[in-house]
Amino acid sequence: MTTPFEDLAGLDKLIHEPARLAIMTALSSADHAEFLFLQSLTGLTKGNLSAHLSKLEDAGFIQIDKHFEGKKPVTQVGLTDKGKLAISEHWKRLNNLRSQAAQWVADDNA
Repeated sequence: MTTPFEDLAGLDKLIHEPARLAIMTALSSADHAEFLFLQSLTGLTKGNLSAHLSKLEDAGFIQIDKHFEGKKPVTQVGLTDKGKLAISEHWKRLNNLRSQAAQWVADDNA
């Protein structure tokens, strides 16, 4: 049997990376968000945010819609059903690990 601390290593690193976790969490509370809003929220540069979004899109977790509103380009980002499930399961797993760690007693598990 592993400890909750060892189980942390088994988390999905694609989602658990801090910038992508912030993006996925933000998107889980809205239908979609604009690129510039996500940039402001995460503090990432345009290039860095774009790279993280590409990884999430390649995994099928997000959908990116680029269109024009008048003459202004707008990039909307939203979670796919796969992405919604992935972030929900990730947070459930983190909460479960946190709960297990709080109850863990080193002497009983050594």
